[in-house]
Amino acid sequence: MSTITTSNVEPNKNNKTNKNNKSSFKTLIKPNLHLFTLSIAATAFGAIFQLLAPLIIRFTVDSVISNQPIDAPAFIVSFIERIGGVSFLRVNLWVCALAVISVSLGEGLFTYMRGHATSAASENVAKKLKDTLYMHIQKLPYNYHVKAQTGDLIQRCTSDVETVRNFLGSQVAEVVRTVFMVVFSVYIMLGTSVKMTLVTVITVPVIFVIAIIFFRKVKSTFMLSDQKEGEMSAALQENLSGVRVVRAFGRQKYEMEKFDKKNSEFRNLSYKLIHYLALYWGSSDLFCFAQILLVLVVGINMTIAGEITLGSLWVFDRYVGMLLWPVRHMGRILSDMGKMQISLGRINEILNTPEETDTEGATEHNLKGDIVFENVNFSYDESKQVLNNLTFTVKKGETIAILGTTGSGKSTIMHILLRLYDYNSGSVKINGKEITEIKKQTLREKIGIVLQEPFLFSKTIKENIQMANSRAGDFEVESVSKAAAIHDSISRFEKGYDTIVGEKGVTLSGGQKQRIAIARTLIKNSEILIFDDSLSAVDTETDAQIRRALSERKTDVTTFIISQRITTLMEADRIFIIENGRITGCGKHEELIKTEGLYKRIWDIQTMLEGDFESEAAI
Repeated sequence: MSTITTSNVEPNKNNKTNKNNKSSFKTLIKPNLHLFTLSIAATAFGAIFQLLAPLIIRFTVDSVISNQPIDAPAFIVSFIERIGGVSFLRVNLWVCALAVISVSLGEGLFTYMRGHATSAASENVAKKLKDTLYMHIQKLPYNYHVKAQTGDLIQRCTSDVETVRNFLGSQVAEVVRTVFMVVFSVYIMLGTSVKMTLVTVITVPVIFVIAIIFFRKVKSTFMLSDQKEGEMSAALQENLSGVRVVRAFGRQKYEMEKFDKKNSEFRNLSYKLIHYLALYWGSSDLFCFAQILLVLVVGINMTIAGEITLGSLWVFDRYVGMLLWPVRHMGRILSDMGKMQISLGRINEILNTPEETDTEGATEHNLKGDIVFENVNFSYDESKQVLNNLTFTVKKGETIAILGTTGSGKSTIMHILLRLYDYNSGSVKINGKEITEIKKQTLREKIGIVLQEPFLFSKTIKENIQMANSRAGDFEVESVSKAAAIHDSISRFEKGYDTIVGEKGVTLSGGQKQRIAIARTLIKNSEILIFDDSLSAVDTETDAQIRRALSERKTDVTTFIISQRITTLMEADRIFIIENGRITGCGKHEELIKTEGLYKRIWDIQTMLEGDFESEAAI
């Protein structure tokens, strides 16, 4: 007898570390480091070329037109002398104009290279992140998906990934550009006039402090906004998925009010963000324009006083804009960085969830053998025990029917067989081997289950059936469809097996969906078959037809049939009565209807109802 943890996930010491590595900022950039390096280099050269144009104009105004001494490094002076000196340029001003055009073209070229590199890198990161998320979600425990909201997961895999992509695609390069512009421009201005440089940069620290305050204000609001957007997406997804139920019960008004509430909460947070943005851009604009005005006033006075040249005034006038607007943009960069951190955190919440793993040493195993439950206990949480010392043995090839009240543990037994959940204590063996020592993939490949609520994909009927066995040909598809009593219905469709069913099979009736799901399970040729109340959507005649077909196909396949319909259960080899997580009765139909208990009570009720229906039909 073995005792195991209730967790659906085996411990994995490296699990969390691996996921953090996948989703950290460093590991997002590392595979595309060459592209980000190219982007940084292009940004640096673009900044240099942008700063050169005002210097060329200063040289033209001061030295070529006004005959001031050349204020430039020695190698530039030497180059000017080699092409004919200032006198040559004074006669051929087009050369200076060509130089301005050339550096502008150079700036445009490097801007293009920066945009191309960052776009390629950010798209690569987004694709990798989406692939990683999708693959990880496929491997998460069943219990995680039971509790998770689909709409919120979709929002994290799309909107949050897009936020990360946007930051990497635009703002990373802007941070580099801002640094280069500040460093280069201040260096050049200090070489021209220390006094004017101090006047030019006087408001830069103020704007930067405002940007930091703005960042701190909006970060928490961004987090709430992201959460509300996820809740709104979840409400929308839930409504669209259950549209038939909503219409059937006339709940449109309630659903609209529910969505309006989520939408209003999201809107109010968006208004709050807009309010912060307006305050930041308004105040920073005020400081920036005041700074530009100050530079012009002081610069004009210094030019008149002969402290700086007219060309130098032009340089300071151009550089003040090149300096202030990138620093002012730091507010947006910081706010986008905050959004990116929040989005990356929400993504990490998924990636840091440990994947479902097998018990160490688990192997493949032949499931054609007896199934033995011995003193099995299980609870979904600590509040209620679902299975209580459950003990039974099922022989290979037997057909076992299970009847029980709602919540008695019928479906839980099947979940344990598939290891969607692991039992708290006791022992479950298949063909002599504890199921915790069998690979989960093996269990799920060799055990076929038809659920009470079948899920069909928006594909053709044939593709839906073949999902369980992609190698199956047309003959096998038709064979299992006949066994599931759905072949005739499919043949009447205009496109037959190539008919595309709507999302979740919405274009089919409940019985048709159920029978296609049965066909999909039968095509697996499973060693164990489970019908979890999956015949409830078909009429009794079709039910009997399906059971006859299954009996004809049966060789040594162990079959479990869960149902509340006695006619579905009565031909089984044995019938288990489950109450409060225990087997309170076991036997054949003929034995159980003679014994007082749940089975006899349900049999009496259903027999009486059938008699009433027949009487009414006769009238």
